[in-house]
Amino acid sequence: MSHPSTTISFFLTYFGGGGAERVLINLANGFVKSGYQVDFVLGQAWGPHLKKIPSEITVVDLKAAGSFASIRKLAQYLKHKEPQALISGMHFANEVAILAKRLVKTNTVVIATEHNTLTHSLRHNKNRKKRIIPFAIRLLYPWADRVVTVSQGATASLTEISSISPDKITTIYNPVIAPDLFSKANADIDHPWFQPGEPPVIIGVGKLEPQKDFPTLIRAFARVRKQLSCRLVILGWGPDLEKLKEFTAEMGVQDDVDLMGYVDNPYPYMARAQVFTLSSAWEGLPTVLIEALALGKPVVSTDCPSGPREILQGGKYGALTPVGDDVALAAAIGDVLGQQSQSDVSEWLHQFSIEASTNQYLDLINTLKTAA
Repeated sequence: MSHPSTTISFFLTYFGGGGAERVLINLANGFVKSGYQVDFVLGQAWGPHLKKIPSEITVVDLKAAGSFASIRKLAQYLKHKEPQALISGMHFANEVAILAKRLVKTNTVVIATEHNTLTHSLRHNKNRKKRIIPFAIRLLYPWADRVVTVSQGATASLTEISSISPDKITTIYNPVIAPDLFSKANADIDHPWFQPGEPPVIIGVGKLEPQKDFPTLIRAFARVRKQLSCRLVILGWGPDLEKLKEFTAEMGVQDDVDLMGYVDNPYPYMARAQVFTLSSAWEGLPTVLIEALALGKPVVSTDCPSGPREILQGGKYGALTPVGDDVALAAAIGDVLGQQSQSDVSEWLHQFSIEASTNQYLDLINTLKTAA
């Protein structure tokens, strides 16, 4: 059923380069396909993924200098536009969205989304400003019409640090698998390591920061490299780039490790690698792990909280190893390189498709509108 006159809006403080922004674009595309008008409302319209927002989606730049200005300007937007729903993502966008609705009389339902396992991400966060997040969650999240988490693990984590009633939390898996994933994966790449006849490539993708624990992957790679000829490619940007380069030199594997930095299209590299590895210490629902499975790659992942165990159905669709255990990670990678077999996961992966996620969000919005 088409709703051409209705709007669903998203709110973020800016448009960063992470997995959460990618899945929000996928969800927005799902709403457009269902006949909705979609606005991306940004505190400030900047960020590495801004250019990836499709032309069918309207970008609204609040030009707000900081969170307090964002609250006032977002409230004005809600009063003027009154979208059916406002879906916010990340801190402090969730808090801003909840407060903005409190400032104006509007029937817009506000859905705050949690993309991480808060108990772990907050424990490791050294940013003083972000230390107030648990307090902000306990104070403000009960005012949201609904909080959506991206995995059962993220739900358990949110429940642990907040006083939110469980019936105000809904788990909806991210819309990760987009139709263009496969066409993007077919793009040509000229990297010499991915040419025919070269040794197998192990690949990792993610922001170069402690959460992704790439040192454990590099240590594991060094172990595998002693047993057989292979290479490691890591795609991603972040503060630990130089540190990781130094670490590969310390481990004596710098000639066989390529830290490529931010790559606009990682999928042809993922599609041509022999094994995809996730070494994270914690996650919410790791997008790249789902994408690797969709591309038919054998995967090895840490059994970190949360997401990998759910995505891999307890190890049925890929190996799970303890967090920080480079010996176990190396053994699992070696096993995969030795067998090169992969289960058919297409039916299992449907739950991570744009269609499945969009339908669940629309059902939730309709339920909340009816209850209002």
